[in-house]
Parts: sequence; structure tokens; C-alpha cells
Amino acid sequence: MIKIYQKTVRDIRMRTIKQIKVGSWVYVTRPTEEEIKQLVEELKLEEDLIRDGLDPYEVPRLEVKDEIVYIFTRFPHHNNNETLTSSVLIAVGPDFVVTLSKENTDFLDKFIQKTKKGFMKDFSTTQKTKLVLLILHEINSCYTNFLTKIHKQVKSAQVRLEHITNKNIVQLVGFEGTLNDFLSALQPTNEILQTLLSGKIIKLYEKDKDITEDLLLSNGQLIGACKSRLKMMTNIRETYSTIMTNDLNRVIRLLTVITILFTIPNIISSFYGMNISLPFAESPLAFAGIIITILVVSIILLLIFHKNKWL
Repeated sequence: MIKIYQKTVRDIRMRTIKQIKVGSWVYVTRPTEEEIKQLVEELKLEEDLIRDGLDPYEVPRLEVKDEIVYIFTRFPHHNNNETLTSSVLIAVGPDFVVTLSKENTDFLDKFIQKTKKGFMKDFSTTQKTKLVLLILHEINSCYTNFLTKIHKQVKSAQVRLEHITNKNIVQLVGFEGTLNDFLSALQPTNEILQTLLSGKIIKLYEKDKDITEDLLLSNGQLIGACKSRLKMMTNIRETYSTIMTNDLNRVIRLLTVITILFTIPNIISSFYGMNISLPFAESPLAFAGIIITILVVSIILLLIFHKNKWL
């Protein structure tokens, strides 16, 4: 699907147009083969780079070919109850900006629907550099929202650590995979922002430099947050493992004590079950004596176990 938008500095709202004009924003999602050919023919985009932008495993990077800057980055989204990152390509040409992805880029909808609020009211598609930086800003905001949700769930697991379940552990492992995916996207993006900040690839005005510096700072904070939450989850798993090991040791120790308490009386009573002559075998008090002996031995063992804190 290809949609073409335009908003000049004088426009209040985004306009949908039919033909690509100077200062257009070409919004592409799930393009067909015909639409890919259209992008190649009309905008002179590299077909191989377009297909790279549709590759779900493409890593963030920056390329320049024939005066067109190709910025490959990744954005987080939900897919079948999983949090994943998908590739998005931002191509900056002499007269246009193209955003292209195989997944729905819902985070870009606010550029189309809410252009009167906040920094959105000041942007225009004719200001290509600012548009690109604002798109990268929205991607960072998506990461922030996802990290906030993950942090709340991890803190919840940490609070009820003694009652954590296998389901919670599986969930934590899933979060670790998500955060590692975030890191693999955010770290290369940091290098892209540093390259953009140099002004050698895209010309930056003073306000653009400020936005880029803010993006660099935000991106660095996101990387730090991912690492911090990964460390937190590792600590939770290690603590849970320690608690489980300690509980298992206590159960084994208790079962060992019970086994010993039952084994000693069993040995004593077994002697008097043999068909041979035994001391006090003919005495009418033999049974009572055996019971008393068993009780005394059991009490002595219990006292020994209690003194050594085995119970």
C-alpha cells in the first residue's frame, strides 16, 4: 500500500495527494511487486535496498546512493502477544521522504491524525530533515512505552519473588529475549544518529542539531534502561534459583531425618522378629521394653537433629 501525504509550513493538517510532488511524504506498508517497481521508476530508489527494508531481520544501518540517504532502523510492536522489532526504511531524497516497512507502522499515524498538538503542529513534509528526526523520535517513544510496561511486570515479579511460578520464569525469559532484541536495534541506531549529527550526510540546521542531540541522549538512556532491566531479571532468576535450591535442600534434609527416625525403630523391632533366642524374649515386659527403647532412641535423635538445626 502506498499513500502520499504533504503538509507545508502553511498547512494546518496533513493532505493526501495522488501524485508525488516536491516535499511529499511517501508512506509505504506491505508493498506489492508492482508498487516496488513504481518506487524504483518514479523515485529512482534502489530495488535491492527496498527489499532490504522489507527484510524482517535487517539490522539498523545507513547508506547513501545517488544522493538518496537510506536509513534502516527497527521499531517495536506487538505480534500475537509477543513483543518484536521490525525493520523500517526511511529514504531521504532531494524532494521527498519515504517510509517503508513490511509491518504496520501505527506509530506514524499521529503525524497524519494529530498534527495540531505538541511538536507535531510545527512539522511539515517539506522540512525533510525535521520529519526524519521526528520519525526517529516517535520510534524512541515506542521503545520507552514498551520498556515501561516490561519494567512494571518485572517489578511485580520481584515483589512476589517467594511465590513466583514457572509461568513467571518463562515470562522473564521472554522479556530477556525482547530486551536483547531492543539492544540489537538501539545500539546500531546510536551510530546512525552520531553520523547524522556530523551533518555530512544530511544538512542540519541549528534546531535539527538540537533534536538530534536529544535523540542521541534518549537513545543512550534507552540502551541503559535495557541493560538495567536485563540485569534486574538476571538477579531475579538467580535469586529464584537460590530459593528453589534452598527449599529443595530443606525438603531433602527433612525426608532424611524422617527416614532415620523410622529406620532405627525398624532395626530394633526386626531383631525381635527373628526366630532365635534373644535376651528378655520370654519376659512379659519385652514388648513394653522395646517400645520404651524405641521412644528413647527416637527422642535422643530428635534432640540431636534439633541441636544441629536439621529440623
